[in-house]
Amino acid sequence: MELNVLGQSEAGPTAGGGCSAGSCGSSDDQLAHLPEHIREKVHNHPCYSEEAHHYFARMHVAVAPACNIQCHYCNRKYDCANESRPGVVSELLEPVQAVKKVKAVAATIPQMTVLGIAGPGDPLANPQRTFETFRMLSEQAPDIKLCVSTNGLALPDCVDELAKHNIDHVTITINCVDPDIGAEIYPWIYLEQQAHPWAQGAKILIERQQKGLEMLVERGILVKVNSVLIPGVNDEHLKEVSRIVKAKGAFLHNVMPLIAEAEHGTFYGVMGQRSPEPEELQDLQDACAGDMNMMRHCRQCRADAVGLGEDRGDEFTLDKIESMDVDYEAAMVKRAAIHAAIKEELDERAAKKARLATPSAAQLTGTVDKGHRPVLMAVATSGGGLVNQHFGHAREFLVYEASPAGVRFIGHRKVEQYCVGNDSCGDKDSALSGSIRALKGCEAVLCSKIGFEPWGELEAAGIQPNGEHAMEPIEEAVLEVYQEMIANGRLDASVGAAEQCLMA
Repeated sequence: MELNVLGQSEAGPTAGGGCSAGSCGSSDDQLAHLPEHIREKVHNHPCYSEEAHHYFARMHVAVAPACNIQCHYCNRKYDCANESRPGVVSELLEPVQAVKKVKAVAATIPQMTVLGIAGPGDPLANPQRTFETFRMLSEQAPDIKLCVSTNGLALPDCVDELAKHNIDHVTITINCVDPDIGAEIYPWIYLEQQAHPWAQGAKILIERQQKGLEMLVERGILVKVNSVLIPGVNDEHLKEVSRIVKAKGAFLHNVMPLIAEAEHGTFYGVMGQRSPEPEELQDLQDACAGDMNMMRHCRQCRADAVGLGEDRGDEFTLDKIESMDVDYEAAMVKRAAIHAAIKEELDERAAKKARLATPSAAQLTGTVDKGHRPVLMAVATSGGGLVNQHFGHAREFLVYEASPAGVRFIGHRKVEQYCVGNDSCGDKDSALSGSIRALKGCEAVLCSKIGFEPWGELEAAGIQPNGEHAMEPIEEAVLEVYQEMIANGRLDASVGAAEQCLMA
C-alpha cells in the first residue's frame, strides 16, 4: 500500500495508523513551560507528548513475562488477542525476535518513533531479556527512542544500566505514597528472594520507587509517573502522590482509570470494585494539575501494542515477520523524510495555538463573556487532528472542553463500534446505548457523518449531533460549534446543562 508524505495510507489515516485512537488534536500546553532540551526529547514521543500522539506511532515488545509484585488490578495473559489492557499479550518474544519485529514495524509504519518494554510482567524483573533487547536495538535501529515502564521495585538496582543503554524516558507506576493505602492495592512484593506482604511490602515498594525516581532525575533521565485511580482506595490520595513526584523531579503525571471488568479475572474485578466515572477521572486530573503536568491521552495499551491508531499487532506476528525482508538502512532514510514533514505540519499547527487557546472576542462573534459556562464535546476522529470519522465507525470519542478560556483536550471515551461496515451493523441497539452512556456529560458530538437513527437517539439524550465540520481541524471545529451555541442562546449562564437539554 502506498504511503503519502506523512506515512498515512492514501486510503485514509486509519490504514496508515490513525490516531491512537486519539488523544489528539490539542496543543501541548503540558510541555510549554519545559526547558528546550526536554521538549526536544519528547516532541515526537507519542506517549509523552499529547501533540505527538496524533502523528507518531509507538510499539511495545513483550519480552518480560515475570513480575516481582502482585497488584489487585492486574491479571497477566500471555496468549490473548481479545483484550485491550496492560499485561495482555498474544505472543511472548525472545530478544532476537523482538528486534526483528521492531525493524519490521518501523519499516512498515514509518511514523513509529518509540519502542517500549512494558511487560507483560515488569521489565526490570526480567533484566537480562530487557537489556539484551535494548542493546541490540541501540546498535541496529539507532533512530528509535527506547523506553521502559516499571513498577519501580527493582529500579534502584537498574538505573546505571538504563543510563548505559541511552534510555532517556522511564515510566514508573506509583499508586500511593502511604503503605496503608498500598496494602489495599498490593497483596505482596518479592525482593531478594523473599516475599513481603501487605503494608510491609508496600512500604518497601514505595521507598524504592521514590529512590529510583530521584536517581533517574539526577542522571537527567525523564520520568513520567503513572497512577491507577481506584475509587474509594486512592482517589483522594493521588493528589498527594502528584505533589510528591513533582517535587522529586517527575515531569508528567498520568492518572488512569481502573479497569475492573469481572471477565478480566482481576481481584478487583471479581470482588466488584467499580471503575471511576469519566467525570471523576477528569475532576481528579484537574485537581492534580495544580501540582503537576497531567497526561490525558493514555490508551492503557497492551504489552504488545503496535501502531498509531487501532492496534496493528496482528500484522506483525512471528510467522508474518519471518517472511519479511527489511532493508532498514533504506527504511531509516524514508522515516527521516516523513518525520521532517510531520514536524513541518506540527510547526504550522503550533502557529495557530495562541488563537485557539485564548479566543478573541472577534473569534467568539463578540458574544462571549465570563458568564458563559464550559461545554464538553465529543469528537469522532481517525487521526490527523481532524473531524474525519463516521459516528458509527468510532471505537472511541475524544472529549474536548470549550469555554471562554479556549479549547482543551479532556480525555477519551471508549465505545463499542456501532457499525462494522457501510451496511453491516451488529447489535446496534446495544452499541448505540453504550455510546450514549459513554458520552455522558457531553452536549455535542462532532463527526464526519451520522445516520438518522443515532441522530435521533443522541438528541433525545440531550447530545446534539453535528456533521457540518467534516475534515476540519478538531479545535477549530469545537470552537466554531461553541460560538454557535453562544449565538443561539444555549449557554445562558443561569441555565444548567440539564435544563438546556430539556429546553432544546
